[in-house]
Amino acid sequence: MTPHTTKTVRKAVVPAAGLGTRFLPATKATPKEMLPVVDKPAIQYVVEEASAAGLDDVLMVTGRHKRAIEDHFDQASELERALEAKGDLARLDAVRSASALARIHHIRQGDPLGLGHAVLCARSHVGDEPFAVLLGDDLIDERETLLKDMLDVRTRHGGSVIALMEVDPAQIHLYGCAAVAPGEQDGVVRVTGLVEKPAADAAPSNYAVIGRYVLDPQVFDVLERTEPGRGGEIQLTDAIEELAAKGEVRGVVFRGRRYDTGDKADYLRTVVRLACDRPDLGPEFRTWLKEFVSTLDLDLDLNPEGGRFAA
Repeated sequence: MTPHTTKTVRKAVVPAAGLGTRFLPATKATPKEMLPVVDKPAIQYVVEEASAAGLDDVLMVTGRHKRAIEDHFDQASELERALEAKGDLARLDAVRSASALARIHHIRQGDPLGLGHAVLCARSHVGDEPFAVLLGDDLIDERETLLKDMLDVRTRHGGSVIALMEVDPAQIHLYGCAAVAPGEQDGVVRVTGLVEKPAADAAPSNYAVIGRYVLDPQVFDVLERTEPGRGGEIQLTDAIEELAAKGEVRGVVFRGRRYDTGDKADYLRTVVRLACDRPDLGPEFRTWLKEFVSTLDLDLDLNPEGGRFAA
């Protein structure tokens, strides 16, 4: 165990400085993290996950044109008074909930030098404490306990903990990839190495790193001396790989419900899945969706070359 093992993890870091180019033009003036997933911005789901796991201090690492994130997690007194005067208590509670999730702090990354650099920007806030990192492109279903499980592994064994998911080997080039060895408990492996986005024939496994980390503060010292890697950026994967070589990294294998909002198609699938699960929206929406899908099938039967909009 490291000297930091007994410290309780209370702080979370949420990198949110990306330009969101995959979603242009929607993200020209709106941060990609603020795009709605049903009726909440994507980043709120991430902060809710941190809060549910007992992390009550959240640092957003943002960039220019991200003021909307700060505003969302701030109080909106004028709006709250208006809703209260109308007696619209349900929406009032929804508006207030975002600012009550945790103590929210903000820092700017400045130069976009990669995820590792974004995490390093949190050093002055985190200090000499273990901390979690949650990436906004990965939404974990609220019914899952992934982050709590990772915190438990950190408490038991110390070191750093990363979330892993088995993927189709043909897709491993889209992820950081972990080399693993058996661990001390079911669902937990020892991470012996990491490679950022390897070719399928060079990947050490099909265990992909997904966007949840619980990191020992020694990662900051490693990041300080980590040279830019893939894409000319400081890669968090490279820093964790150095810790893994010392036997100080474990992986929690996740097999639950995860929603990827990293590109347009996955974002749309996420919205549909979460809307279907909502007790207030799901029954009506699922009925409409079934009818809509049946019309698509009919269109394809009538026009197998491309459906209703074919030339």
